[in-house]
Amino acid sequence: MSYLPTADIPGKGHKGVMLSKNAGRTFARLLWLNSTRSGLAGNATKGKPRSNEQIVYATSHPFLPSASVVEDRLRRSGETCSAMSGAPGCSTRCSSRVLSSASGSTPSTTEIIVPNSPSPLPADSLSVTNPPPPPRPGPGTPAWTDPSWASSLDVKRRIFCNRSLNMNSITAVGFDMDYTLVQYKSEAFETLAHDFTAEKLVSVFGYPDVVKEFKFDWRYMMRGLIIDKKRGNIIKVDRHKYVKLAYHGFQPLTREERMDAYARSELRESFDEPDYGMIDTLFSLAEAHLFMNLVQLKDANPGLLGNKTYAEIYKNVRASVDYAHRDGSLKRAVAENPEKYLHMDPGLVPMLDVLRKSGKKVFLATNSLWDYTDVTMNYLLGGKVGKANRSHDWLKHFDVVLTGCDKPGFFNTRKPLFLVDTKTGFLVNTDDGAPIASVGDEDYPTGLAWQNPSAPSPDINGDDGKVFQGGTYGDLHKMLGVRSGTEVLYVGDHIYGDILRSKKTLGWRTMLVVPELEQELLILSSCQGEQMELQKLREQRDALDDQIHRMEWSLEMDPSVQQNGASSGNVARENGASGRLSPMEGEPLGEISVDAIQSLKQQRERIRQAHREKLRKHHETFHPIWGRLLKTGYQNSRLAHQIERFACLYTSHVGNLLYYSPHKSYRGRVDCMAHEEDPALGLTWAQSGDIQQVLDF
Repeated sequence: MSYLPTADIPGKGHKGVMLSKNAGRTFARLLWLNSTRSGLAGNATKGKPRSNEQIVYATSHPFLPSASVVEDRLRRSGETCSAMSGAPGCSTRCSSRVLSSASGSTPSTTEIIVPNSPSPLPADSLSVTNPPPPPRPGPGTPAWTDPSWASSLDVKRRIFCNRSLNMNSITAVGFDMDYTLVQYKSEAFETLAHDFTAEKLVSVFGYPDVVKEFKFDWRYMMRGLIIDKKRGNIIKVDRHKYVKLAYHGFQPLTREERMDAYARSELRESFDEPDYGMIDTLFSLAEAHLFMNLVQLKDANPGLLGNKTYAEIYKNVRASVDYAHRDGSLKRAVAENPEKYLHMDPGLVPMLDVLRKSGKKVFLATNSLWDYTDVTMNYLLGGKVGKANRSHDWLKHFDVVLTGCDKPGFFNTRKPLFLVDTKTGFLVNTDDGAPIASVGDEDYPTGLAWQNPSAPSPDINGDDGKVFQGGTYGDLHKMLGVRSGTEVLYVGDHIYGDILRSKKTLGWRTMLVVPELEQELLILSSCQGEQMELQKLREQRDALDDQIHRMEWSLEMDPSVQQNGASSGNVARENGASGRLSPMEGEPLGEISVDAIQSLKQQRERIRQAHREKLRKHHETFHPIWGRLLKTGYQNSRLAHQIERFACLYTSHVGNLLYYSPHKSYRGRVDCMAHEEDPALGLTWAQSGDIQQVLDF
């Protein structure tokens, strides 16, 4: 063990801090000892250190548990309080010392138990990985404009269609910015966001300093999960709202615990706000991981967080995320070193230019404000870094730029619209979009990208008048000259903020960017045979179920079977032992008895276990904790269900638009009900390889 010098430990009177690891947990003992009690201070800072302890950073906190709680935990773990060993009254006087230490007359000893975070997940074979932008078109993957014969695209470059969409009916194509046009390097950016959020929890909300020591594994979490704010759980739900996976902190819940929490109440859970939080964007991965760590910290240290509920902890985490964005911490880091946090994408400019050359309006609608939008777009569309090198040349790729639009409220809430002065960042008031001249101005601002009928005719050829902040969809429709929401295609990454609300409220056509899909498709293509084997095991299990039920019914209800079958146990046992009763073999039914039925049940159990293990390994191929991104067991996950309902198109990267004509007619897949897929009907088209392996996620 080693010790920090007193001067290195924040907080008056701190003399030493120890960390010991025991039974899979980390015990951080925070010792603040009164300097007048030099004997106890000596016990804490002298003597040979134990090999399994090491120093960590810590500080005092008003919500620390009493020393009696410390001793109780140490006693249960089989460890003694080394700092207090030999001190008189160690077992009974610790708590009294804590009580009296409020007056500053006596020292106190306490601890923070910091449960270990899970081991980092492997970097390969994970569908949560956020791949870099696609390569530029080449001989293997030609752009649609290349003079080559059309061929099947690489599956990673495909755009998948849920609802038929003719691009000739689209007047305007819009883009979200973050995780759509801008692809972040997740490991660097999300780690930065995690650390800033942890720092805000400590500095703003008074959480103990140990929170800043939490380690973040950006691969651990996954989109599509749900945070149970009341119970401190993170769950994965299928399209029928059945909870298939649940973790409390980083500890998995058993099936019985899951059922008790989510399947045995009078009212069905909705899994919606305010009791639940959605992890529906990659920005949410860091806060979810931090929340899981805090749940474990709370459980291991009753009273440490001031008796906060799990819901209050989550509220603090969300507020800390907002603080980190609001005070400019994240924006400054990205602006200073965009190469570290952003993927450069040379395909964006050609893709945007193709859309505009095809006669479509192109707009940017983002919740980010102008200053951050200008930084990222300068880097991605112009390769420019640093304030001195920035320009507004990138604006030529858009007809309208709408910043700070506050989605999803943008789609149904009226808010003021401001013109952004791109040179100063100042906002200019408008009256329903028409600029309002300030006192002393000779005329209205010029260079507007659109105009209200009551406004004077402006010069619309410049770029200065195309950047706005706030407003609502009605303002945007006027700018674009569209009459109906069906004329707009909007591309975004947020299933709720970008896709669901715009589709349900306005009828916009939508395309969801799912960066994780690229890795998901690669893994899926490598395990095609597994799905066939899983289906075969399911069929065998179903056939055995039917046979067992038939035999049990006959044995119970048919008098002739009761009279003859009960005395034929030896024959039935022999038949069952040889497997002749197996329905897969197509042999006639033998004698019916309890023993024969039991033999079939044992066979069914073996198949059930084999199927369960194979399905588990199949999902772990994609992610060792949460499985496939868009599946929960055999069912589509809640995220997949939302994609099917609200995303007309979906793809792994916005740049994949470069491989399709801006006039293309996307055709949706054939919808199949369960009866249409029955092999007896011979409708093999419903089970074709392309549909089953690629589209049926």
